[in-house]
Amino acid sequence: MVSLEKAVIARHSLAGHKFEILVDPNLAAEVKTGKDIPINDLMAIDRVFKDAHKGDEQSPEIIKSAFKTEDLKEIAKIIITKGEVQLTTDQRRALKERKTQEIIAYFARHSINPQTKTPNPPQRIENAMAEARITVDIFEPVQEQIPKILKEIKKIIPISIENLEVAIKIPVAYAGKGQSFLHKYNIKKQEWASDGSFIAMVEIPAGMKNDIIGEVNKFTQGTASIRFIEK
Repeated sequence: MVSLEKAVIARHSLAGHKFEILVDPNLAAEVKTGKDIPINDLMAIDRVFKDAHKGDEQSPEIIKSAFKTEDLKEIAKIIITKGEVQLTTDQRRALKERKTQEIIAYFARHSINPQTKTPNPPQRIENAMAEARITVDIFEPVQEQIPKILKEIKKIIPISIENLEVAIKIPVAYAGKGQSFLHKYNIKKQEWASDGSFIAMVEIPAGMKNDIIGEVNKFTQGTASIRFIEK
């Protein structure tokens, strides 16, 4: 539970009445993006106010009438998602930086340079976003911001979001570990060869090309066969 000193006010007007709650600013931002956060972590105090600064609580009857529920978690979700969360300048700056890094990480993982078929380093993506003067919305989910950001940074750098298919053959000495390792990816096909080796066709985000090569070579001591399939 967030302390009162670190909590901020989330407020919403409904049915002619004001409703305010005291919440963790970071978790409130996550609620706005659709994440399910435990109410005990989200709220500093289990109360709904009409004026949080004065400590004036809203009446239970008005709350129930306006929200059609007495479930505090559902009430808090409505106040946060449909209302306003008061953040300090520093809090907004921190949330914007965190969301920006999440977006950069997404592009680094899922995109490639279509001209060279190589991943785009995070710094290149960050520089392109800065040059394109991208405005990051601290409350909008990353996935919803990707298309419009991609459209703008395509004007700066060659970039496309793609998946790659890779055929991997892991020798019998490492086959058990290899099968377990590859299941964290999207396995399209798999089979056991007559010599005991494990063969799989795996689909990965394009930006992870170097990662999967490095990881497979590491645990197989460079004995695996790795081949990327041209689409």
